Amino acid sequence: MGMGVAPLEAEDEVVSAINTTPLVDVMLVLLIIFLITIPVAIQTTPVELPKERNQPTQTKPENINIVVDKDGGVFWNNQPIEDKKLLARLKEVAVKKPQPEVHIRGDRNARYEFVGRVVFDCQRAGILKIGFITEPPVGVLAD
Repeated sequence: MGMGVAPLEAEDEVVSAINTTPLVDVMLVLLIIFLITIPVAIQTTPVELPKERNQPTQTKPENINIVVDKDGGVFWNNQPIEDKKLLARLKEVAVKKPQPEVHIRGDRNARYEFVGRVVFDCQRAGILKIGFITEPPVGVLAD
């Protein structure tokens, strides 16, 4: 219930003005929030981030290339290998000095589980250097 001070004839008129008070209230609240949060967001610990480089992989004869196709098939240097034999061969390679690198090529449409299994087997065998081979984006030149 509100109390009007206007004459009775003015009660039936339509008010066409927009009430901007709620808009101003919201804007002031947002302004206060931004003024409080900006100094917190700006304060960071100074670190030197690495620069992105696209360098070709140096394939050495001792490197091991493992390919995982989209159906989960695993290939050791282009030869198919069963999951059970993969761990045994990785353990044989892990004791070599110097230990070779393992390069994993996973098919774009392969499930993560298939590639994860190979990585897990490498960890269980004690392989220290595991790399993922990808194709560079089209139009990006190497530095």
